[in-house]
Order: sequence, then C-alpha cells, then structure tokens
Amino acid sequence: MPIWTMHGNGRTVGPGKVVAPAERLNWPATIAIGVQHVVAMFGATFLVPALTGFPVSTTLLFSGIGTLLFLLVTKNKLPSYLGSSFAFIAPVTAATASAGMGSALAGIVAVGLLLAAIGFIVQFAGIGWIDKLMPPVVAGSIVALIGFNLAPTAWASYEQAPITATLTLAAVIIFGVLFRGFLGRISIFVGVAVGYVVAVIRGEVDYSKVGEADWLGLPTFHIADFASSGTWSVIAMFLPVVLVLIAENVGHVRGVATMTDASVNKSTGRALIADGLATTLAGTFGGSGTTTYGENIGVMAATRVYSTAAYWVAGAVAILLSLSPKIGEVFNSVPAGVLGGVTTALYGLIGIIGIKIWVDNRVDFSRPVNQYTAAVALVIAIAGFTMQWGDFQLGAIVIGTAAALIIYHGGNALARWRKTGADDGGPLVS
Repeated sequence: MPIWTMHGNGRTVGPGKVVAPAERLNWPATIAIGVQHVVAMFGATFLVPALTGFPVSTTLLFSGIGTLLFLLVTKNKLPSYLGSSFAFIAPVTAATASAGMGSALAGIVAVGLLLAAIGFIVQFAGIGWIDKLMPPVVAGSIVALIGFNLAPTAWASYEQAPITATLTLAAVIIFGVLFRGFLGRISIFVGVAVGYVVAVIRGEVDYSKVGEADWLGLPTFHIADFASSGTWSVIAMFLPVVLVLIAENVGHVRGVATMTDASVNKSTGRALIADGLATTLAGTFGGSGTTTYGENIGVMAATRVYSTAAYWVAGAVAILLSLSPKIGEVFNSVPAGVLGGVTTALYGLIGIIGIKIWVDNRVDFSRPVNQYTAAVALVIAIAGFTMQWGDFQLGAIVIGTAAALIIYHGGNALARWRKTGADDGGPLVS
C-alpha cells in the first residue's frame, strides 16, 4: 500500500499551498475528497455506456480498476481518475449497429494496445515526434470532428421527448454558466439529475428493471470478438481515437505539473501506458475505453488537493458501486429525452475542445493549408462520409482523421517543393 506524508495539520491546506501527490490530509478528509471525485466523474462516466448500450456497472467496475492500475503504473506520482472517454461513443455506436458489441469491444482493445505501445515509445524517445505528427491544427480538427460527428445521435434522442430534453439542456447551461465552483464543473451531472426529475414527473421513466435487480451482484461481462468478418473494418474506425487519448493524457499531465511539480511531466509515457492498459482491460471484458478526466482536474484545482490517496479512495468507491446491479439499472432507466438534452451540449463541447486547441495555440487560419485541413475534416465528420470495399468499411471519423493528416503534411510538402522548384507566382501555401 502506498505511503503518504501528512500535509500540515492534516485538516486544512495552507494559504498558497497545495497537497502534493505524495502527501495527504487526514483519512476522513481524504475519503471525503475521494468521494467527491466519484461524484465529479459520475455524470460523464455513466453517460457513455448509457449512450452506447454497454452495461453501466461493468463500465464503472473497469473505471475503478483502471484508476487503481493507473496509480500503480505511474508509481503513485500522478493523480488521475480514469473515466469513460467520449471519444469512443461514435465508433462504438457505429460498430455495435453494424457488427455487434463483441466487435466494438475489439476496437476498444486495439485502441488500448496502440496507446500503450505509444506510451512505451514516449517513455524512451520523448513526446516531440507526436507534436510533429499532430500539430495543433490537426489535433484540434480530430478532436472537433469526433464531437460534431455525433450531432445526429443527439438529435435522435432529443426528438423522442423534446420538452424533457429542452429542460435538461437548459439546466446544464444554467448551472454551467451561473456557477463557477464545484457545481459549475459538474453541470452535466446536475443537468441529468434535473432532467431525470422532469422525466419522472412526466411519466417517462420505466422502473420495472430496477425493481427486479438485486442489490448485490457481479456486473455483466462481454468478451471482445476478433473473429467476426467485420471486426477489422471496425478496428480501423476506432484507431483515430488514439490521437484524442494522447491529447487528453498529455494535457492532464501538464496540468498537474503546472500546479504541483514540473518533474511530473516525466510521467507522460507512463500515463499513456497506464491508460492504454486500462482501456485494453476494459474492452476485453465489456467495459468502455478510459481516459483522464477534466472534471477531476477541476476538483483538484478547487480543493488544492493533488494527493493520489484520494484517487485510491475514488477507485475503490467506484468498484463498490459497480457491485450493485440495482444501482446500474437506476442509471439505465435514464430516458431518451434526458440523454438527448445532455448530449446536445456534451457533443458540442467535445467539438469546442478541438476549437479551443486552435485558439490556445494561435493556429494561423490565413494559411490555406490550415484552412483546408480543418474545413475538409469537419465537413466529412458532420456529413458522415463513408467508404466501403466489400465487408470493409471506413467511417467518417477515420476518413476525416486521414484527411486532416494528409492535407496538412501533404500541403506543407507541396509548399516546400513549390518554393524551391518554381520560379513564377507565389507559394502554393502562404
């Protein structure tokens, strides 16, 4: 069991101080903060299985196990909760509809293995090569296209109960805008709670399965299927998600390093390995792929407690919650209208995160190569382009990702050739 030194008096955080990863407050305070991390991640984590049809309890179980695995792999130096990644929603939804849950799980496993492999490379070679492969204009385009590709899914749920959906969406926006503290950071969770109450009042919630479920029991497990004929085209659909997970993990490490100690950046490779292994484990047995969570970064920033002890508590609490089928069925009872309202905001926010990458890195959109990199990728995603050869199909996320990479790197290569090999006119790419 990891050992932490006591911070100060163990009850409070001194002015201008933070509780470092290797420190902790007293155990009652640490447990309370750990439970708060579970609340912060819960609204987002349960939404992914609710939207994709995966068992909520199974996803929650592997979320907790993944968190503990992450702490072990990073040598207890990097505080993080691994919740369900929204980047998986689009490929999981498409894969489940076309090839079944087993093939979708195979795609998650493939992403996990590739992410872990990249983590090993980063651990020994550094992260500079990723920055060259995926500069901000490309990274932002890929993150944005995954969010915007989900827009039709949000509408499909929204139109089933527009009044409930509208009130849910309004609650998400009001809490997100009105509150700057903890309530603002969990506005998605609060919006779901408000929408659920509205749905209950309107008679839209079915509790039949909740009443039939046991209080205690193991989650339902499903095994990844690599044998089906359509699995390999499904796997191709999932691979762009790796780029999103890299961006999320790297951003998480840098955020923690900024607030605690710059040496935390040395854990970047281990973070990628850990998330890759957690995603692989989850996908193998029926859980959703994992990632680090901005909601929990927000909790750490608010409390100034970066202790990994709190995350051991959070992981253990998540595992305990997963062992109640009745709790799982309560989450499964969230009706379409609530999901439609919350995903209208959520999927749009994923797209905005990509745009924020452009803004934060001051991407120059006066350059045609940057314009086309973003423009083509986003239209492909929003329109839902597909390409098919027999049983092998490429979806919009794959095509959009490939387009962003090819246009950016190919455009810049053409620009260099034009500047050195032509003697008339201006450069092809300014």
